[in-house]
Amino acid sequence: MIENLLHTKTGEKKEFFLEINGIERLPVTLIEGKEKGKTLLITSGIHCTEYTGIETAIELAQELKPDQIKGRVILVHPVNRTGFEAGQLNSCVPKDNKNLNRVFPGNRDGSASEQIADYIVTNLHSQADYYIDMHGGNIQEDLTPYVYYVTVTTPEISQKAKEMANRVNVNYKVGSKVGGEGSYNYAGACKIPSILIERGCGGIWTKDDVVLYKEDIKNVMRFLGILEDSIQEIEYKPKRTKQILEIYSSVAGCWYPAKRAGEKVCKGELAGEIKDYFGNIIEKYYFKENGVILFQISSLGIQERQNIITYGQI
Repeated sequence: MIENLLHTKTGEKKEFFLEINGIERLPVTLIEGKEKGKTLLITSGIHCTEYTGIETAIELAQELKPDQIKGRVILVHPVNRTGFEAGQLNSCVPKDNKNLNRVFPGNRDGSASEQIADYIVTNLHSQADYYIDMHGGNIQEDLTPYVYYVTVTTPEISQKAKEMANRVNVNYKVGSKVGGEGSYNYAGACKIPSILIERGCGGIWTKDDVVLYKEDIKNVMRFLGILEDSIQEIEYKPKRTKQILEIYSSVAGCWYPAKRAGEKVCKGELAGEIKDYFGNIIEKYYFKENGVILFQISSLGIQERQNIITYGQI
């Protein structure tokens, strides 16, 4: 049944839902190009309140035409549909309150998130020659656009993923050192060249961000030879971070970051402070290396042991 759904006639586009064990229905657009070629999988909304990626995938699904495509494109928009409809602010799957992007490769007999992950690996990863996973910042997150590419794989697959990342119009790229948990990480470990793009934040989406995001995806598609249009693909070569560093809160309270995402920082510089509910400083945090802030929590309230800043050493 799934095999039939994920194929159509040459030069056709179709829209449908993939049913997952009564747990989830994934909205999918399948585009079968004008001639045979490679298959590109594009997912959005694994984190269901990262709206820029979801809207971008929806618009791409509408705009891409079979006569522009060589090969096949599978777009999922969004993956965590039940969380999207529920406005699940932590982006978790409502049925088990788990972060879907931390349970790959999943488990066919596991909880809701684990079954969704297993289904994606078994039925979608298995179809893909290349993979783009679309993310952004949710309502509590401030981030600068950047891109991850897989490295826990063969050198050839990692190099291809790096070349894909170089076609994304952002300032920074990160070579991921994780081979599981996340969808694109696991796909890379299974020898699928994969990238994850971060664009948009604050739990909102804008037309400007969506336009940029669509061009990111199309530029990668041109590089891969899957999108054939009149525009020449561009190599941007975003700067690679040496390593990713994270700052976690040691206490709960009110969070006051010292800088914004995208700003460069110096070793020993103040990263931010936590105050109690009377305005007294109870903890300060400092950067341990020179770098750039890729992501940070922008909400006032934070929990103990929460990732409040992720920055890349440069």
